[in-house]
Amino acid sequence: MELQIEDKLIKVIKFTEGNICDRCLGRNFSKSVAGSGNLERGEYLRNKLEASNQNIQKTGSCYICNDLFETLDKMTNNVVEVLKDEQIHFSNFLVGSRVDSEILRREDQIHKTFDIDVENIKKEINREIGKELSLRLSKEVEFDNPNVVLMVDFKTGKVDIQINPIFIESRYRKLIRGIPQTKWPCNKCKGKGCEKCNYTGKMYAETVEELISEDAIKAAKGVGAKFHGAGREDIDVKMLGKGRTFVLEIKEPKIRDIDLKKLVETVNKHAMGKVEISEMKFVAKNRRAVIKESSRDTYKIYKATVALENEVDNSLLDSLKSMKIINQRTPIRVSHRRADKIRTREIRQLEYIKVDSKLLELVIECEGGLYIKELISSDENRSQPSVAGMLKTGARCVQLDVLDVNI
Repeated sequence: MELQIEDKLIKVIKFTEGNICDRCLGRNFSKSVAGSGNLERGEYLRNKLEASNQNIQKTGSCYICNDLFETLDKMTNNVVEVLKDEQIHFSNFLVGSRVDSEILRREDQIHKTFDIDVENIKKEINREIGKELSLRLSKEVEFDNPNVVLMVDFKTGKVDIQINPIFIESRYRKLIRGIPQTKWPCNKCKGKGCEKCNYTGKMYAETVEELISEDAIKAAKGVGAKFHGAGREDIDVKMLGKGRTFVLEIKEPKIRDIDLKKLVETVNKHAMGKVEISEMKFVAKNRRAVIKESSRDTYKIYKATVALENEVDNSLLDSLKSMKIINQRTPIRVSHRRADKIRTREIRQLEYIKVDSKLLELVIECEGGLYIKELISSDENRSQPSVAGMLKTGARCVQLDVLDVNI
């Protein structure tokens, strides 16, 4: 053993009056002494000192950890029992720990006093419990994206389990008008429940989110869900075609590997005639942000029925096809919840059918984020150009369907 290491070792032993366990001793020399683990290093160092007739008799509890490591088996057993009681299904995990602040203070004191730069005690605790659990449960430790985080509290003896959410991607078609994509809290009671909302706390009895998530939460034995859509259509607008992409985040699922094919069938049966979803797939957490941020980069196809105030010469109708770049100030109807600014969007293609003298049907392929109702009415000249402006008459969207959302 090098003299420099031996000198520092003797100082640590004297500082703790010999009361330091082998794990804490080995950890403090983990970068300078070889070994398969801190326990082995500690035993090696203690034997070396005993061989040189150094008095290192341990007469009390460890100065650093207060013999905490002697309780590792008990705490590991607690974790196994809690997991068994909760009946949580998972394939990987991560261990975290809470220890008395005095332990951390004493360890830091030794590190500073003797210029020691090694991992702290919590990392060793987490690693050792993780290794034992991995063997006993046949599960892998996962640092980046664990299914569950097992928090072991050495102060209380309790085990807390954080079950991380699962994310499922699909597309939905909204087949009827009058239901919003997500829950709208009652504007009178703010979700608390009152006479106006029939004590539901909601403005609308059903939502796309609820029609889909209810069965998913049940299948996963979760506690709730959050709906992340690639944009949204108005309440009075159908979402047709192949549907709108969404990611459903299921919170605290006790069952992660759910049968997605069966779930699609269950949802479609439950929401029949209102909402329909397509094939589901599990996705990573970052997918929810990707689809929400992609709305601006998508293109959409709408079918709009337009009522005109006056009859329009056929010669004017072809002018609608010339509309390409649209500048829209935030519409009046959403100005209370959207920033007041001018947005520029592109129309890729516009086709029309003259249903009768005062009724048109438009099919518009455009960039995501274009307000179609305002494109038609002009919204008091906040949308330039507009259908009303091009045709020189009042125009109103009386029915709107989304035919396609490309993402």
